[in-house]
Amino acid sequence: MVAAISRRRFLNTTLVAGVAVKVSLLAPSAEASLVQTPPRPGPDWLKPDGRPRYRLDAVAKVTGAKTFTRDYRARDLEGWPKEQSHAFLIHATKADRSFEGIDLAVLGEDLKPDRVVLHENLIADGIVVPSQDFFGDVFLVPKGQTPRLLGQPVALLIYRDFARYDAAKRRIRFDESVVRYGARTPYNPPPHYGASRYVRIEGDSPQAEDRFSPLKDAVIFAKFNGDEPAWPAAGEGDAMARGMAAASQIAEGAASAGPDKLVFKRNYFSQSIDASAMEADNGNVWYDQASGTLHLMMATQSPQEVAEVSAEIVRHSRFPLKEVDLKAGYTVGYGTKDHCIFPFFCVVAGLYGDGRPVRLANDRFEQFQMGLKRHAFWMDKTLVVDRKTGRFETLIGRYRSDGGGRPNFSFSVTFVGATAAQSIYYLPKSDVSAIALASRGVEAGSTRGYGTLQSMSATEMMIDEVAAELGIDPIELRLRNVFKSGMKNTQGAIPGGALRNEEILERARAHPLWAGRHDKKKAYEAANPGKRYGVGYAHVQKDYGTGAEAALASLEIDPKGRLSFRHVAHEMGPGVTTSQAIMVGEILGRVPDETEYGVTRWPQMPLETADQPYTTSQEEEDRLSRNPRWTPRFTSPMSATNSAYYLGHATREAARLLLDQMVWPAAKSLWSRGIGGGAIAPYNVRREDLRLARGLVQAGGLPPLSLEQVAAEAHRLGLVTGVTVHTFNRWQWTEAEFDLPGESRMRLPLDALALRYGEGAPAERRALMTTGGWHFVERAAVHYPPTQRNNAGVTYYAPMATLAEVAVDTGTGKITLLSHHSYLECGRQVVPELVSGQIQGGLAMGIGHALTEYLPLYEDGPGDGTWNWNRYELPRAADVAVWTQTAEVLPPLSDTDPPKGMAEVVMIAVVPAIANAVAHAIGKRFYELPITAAKIRGALS
Repeated sequence: MVAAISRRRFLNTTLVAGVAVKVSLLAPSAEASLVQTPPRPGPDWLKPDGRPRYRLDAVAKVTGAKTFTRDYRARDLEGWPKEQSHAFLIHATKADRSFEGIDLAVLGEDLKPDRVVLHENLIADGIVVPSQDFFGDVFLVPKGQTPRLLGQPVALLIYRDFARYDAAKRRIRFDESVVRYGARTPYNPPPHYGASRYVRIEGDSPQAEDRFSPLKDAVIFAKFNGDEPAWPAAGEGDAMARGMAAASQIAEGAASAGPDKLVFKRNYFSQSIDASAMEADNGNVWYDQASGTLHLMMATQSPQEVAEVSAEIVRHSRFPLKEVDLKAGYTVGYGTKDHCIFPFFCVVAGLYGDGRPVRLANDRFEQFQMGLKRHAFWMDKTLVVDRKTGRFETLIGRYRSDGGGRPNFSFSVTFVGATAAQSIYYLPKSDVSAIALASRGVEAGSTRGYGTLQSMSATEMMIDEVAAELGIDPIELRLRNVFKSGMKNTQGAIPGGALRNEEILERARAHPLWAGRHDKKKAYEAANPGKRYGVGYAHVQKDYGTGAEAALASLEIDPKGRLSFRHVAHEMGPGVTTSQAIMVGEILGRVPDETEYGVTRWPQMPLETADQPYTTSQEEEDRLSRNPRWTPRFTSPMSATNSAYYLGHATREAARLLLDQMVWPAAKSLWSRGIGGGAIAPYNVRREDLRLARGLVQAGGLPPLSLEQVAAEAHRLGLVTGVTVHTFNRWQWTEAEFDLPGESRMRLPLDALALRYGEGAPAERRALMTTGGWHFVERAAVHYPPTQRNNAGVTYYAPMATLAEVAVDTGTGKITLLSHHSYLECGRQVVPELVSGQIQGGLAMGIGHALTEYLPLYEDGPGDGTWNWNRYELPRAADVAVWTQTAEVLPPLSDTDPPKGMAEVVMIAVVPAIANAVAHAIGKRFYELPITAAKIRGALS
């Protein structure tokens, strides 16, 4: 299953094995100081229609204020020393020889480092890599051993001044004499990272019980025999044996298919790429030995994990530790700053700073050399199709990835990619396997798309070719096989909500680009000799979430009506700080006056967890959940497109509870004032009549009330004036039952709840607020989704389709993207401008993957330290059809539709759409990405 970083958390005091952990979000308005809240929305932030005029972080970013972690030095951080040290890593560029030490003679005496740290120093001081089954076994290569991967660090050099540091770094770069190697050694890779298989055979109909499926029965796992998985034997025994028997049945059916079936086989390759986040990995760490505090300023998507793992590293070393204090600036990572090892190199550097903060920051050469990469995938696919009807009957897929020299998330990236290969199609029978291999390559991790770009691009390229083979219009073939609401995916799970792929397909079929493509081809090629014109279509749906999504959110209102909002979410580019505030305003009629993001200290939530949501057995979870303070996971990193739906769920539920427990009863009290029951008495007004907008509370023709009036009344009555919620989702929301004071038992889509009461609360109610000044309401019962639901793989999808129009120069091989039009369905948009930005950015990234971006995997790849954007070709504005790109976002089915996570799906469909357009243009198909000019020339020669 997914690799877990296991540690016992006692989160009532936010302690890790006796070490206090404190995490703060550094706001963009902070100038040389730590500010506890991001910019306030302000009175002029919203337009008359309630939409924001700009992102909350926009002004700071465009005016050059400090926003990203990389912007900060020790002198900018309150309470830190003003003097700053700097460090850099020396890397091994060979993985076929033993490492025998470093030679710094090239630096001379003037540039000699103030401190050199080697593996042997770390071992002597008790510093070891945490979670070695995830991050690998060593930080620095031990003397006499072979590097585990190309680009692995061998030494850390620390300088007390920037000028000498910068000069030394420049002098050492590309100098092959610095790292000394010994004799050639055979490569001894770590154990391969995992193999799994997902087999499904439907029942008598798509709606009937499956004969076998991962959700109903089991996922099949295997160990390795060399580089090949040793799958269990087929039989009638346990679930995995029965699954292998089902796989054999599927294989035999494909092998014995008659002439009325098309058995279509193709092999595909998707390359390794660098996500090229504009902020390279960096961190600044100050170890204050006098107080036993480890201060971190870190660029990360997962601040809680960084703080806790840092505590684990230091706790076992010779360095005394009482507290970890992490500050996080805004960042951008596309997944590459989630669970990566770089922050812990920063921690190591800080421990050897001799009382001074030490900054370790990759330049772009170093980022290419050790930043997490998108996995290379090799995909062997077989599709069985009925020739008469065009219906898909069987998909057999073999998916292999290269994870490089550290495990990271390689196994889960690969099986997520394999299970996504279904794309938008219903498959009665399927057998897809996922194999994640270890190698000497640079480490790959949870880069945007998480394996699905690779697998779904191959599927869409295959579907286009199958349509040509059958003589069926590609969109018509898709319509005949589209995955409809209520059908099951390849894991046997029914996705949530309405699937609207059919609606998108019909829109695309009618679009002028598609409907007129053949006539346009003739006209364009007649007018442009030497160029070929083509239009391609591709359509995918991508899951969002991880199957173990947890979040916390808190809302409070004071007697003057000032609304305060706290959330675990922090900003990494999509605009979460903006969208979460808007969600509050949609329910409470006003955005918060005070906001605080990136919060991980929640004294009102005394929860306990081992953070093993994927591996805990049902029996064990049943036992643990009897503890009303236990939860499978405390909080999730910012990843897997989880902000709008999952993190927003906590926001929406906190706001709804405040609406029900405070606004409605306080408003009723005000409307009931006066003789005969007040203004409300003659009317029949229900809770569902309540409307909040522009700071006013209204219902059923009653006099409008200001939120300030309602808040003052709520405090006078001692009603609930603060709500903190904890949520957990395992491809379904956890629900729990709570006994609230003065209420009957309530079942809510939460697993933990804390309340704060107004100033007029009676003594017995105030006495309940003993947990950080809050009343932690111990749940009476909890209903976690069954652990078997982990096998569902996914139940939440967002679809995206793209039409791409290209011209191919037959002389040079250059592909010009003339225009593209996309369709997205993402539920109800919270902030349409943010959705538009994600679409545009995602399309650019996908275009790069399709046409230009490529990294060799091994000795000539980024691990040699010579790669930068001078060699790695990112798409420019001229490459992405800036002024001729358009997109449609389907309107929600109703205003109650939830928002869907869409930041990953937007970059995928354009990749196979371009490949299919090139095939339409020149009549040649490509099975390896990227499709470069050289490949075009080769195909046409």
